[in-house]
Amino acid sequence: MSIAGETSISLKIPFPSRRHAEIAFDALRVDSEPNRSFVRKTIKHEDNYLILELSGEQPKNVRVGLTAFLESLILCCETLDQFGPPVSEQYLHY
Repeated sequence: MSIAGETSISLKIPFPSRRHAEIAFDALRVDSEPNRSFVRKTIKHEDNYLILELSGEQPKNVRVGLTAFLESLILCCETLDQFGPPVSEQYLHY
């Protein structure tokens, strides 16, 4: 949904498996946008995809929010690559 004068972006990011997408979702969902950023972020996962929606009144704020998210996503993907594929289909340590 887009409000008049608002900038929004949606990304659908593929992962090798549903478990990879869940791990990325769990790692990235904890980083909420600060109130002063004027950006609203929604992140979810469906099957092996991570879905990001960012919106804000000013394109600059959305760009900064997207850049910060992508930097975190890159770190998450590098970490997944470093440790190899998940050894289980679910995380049982909660």
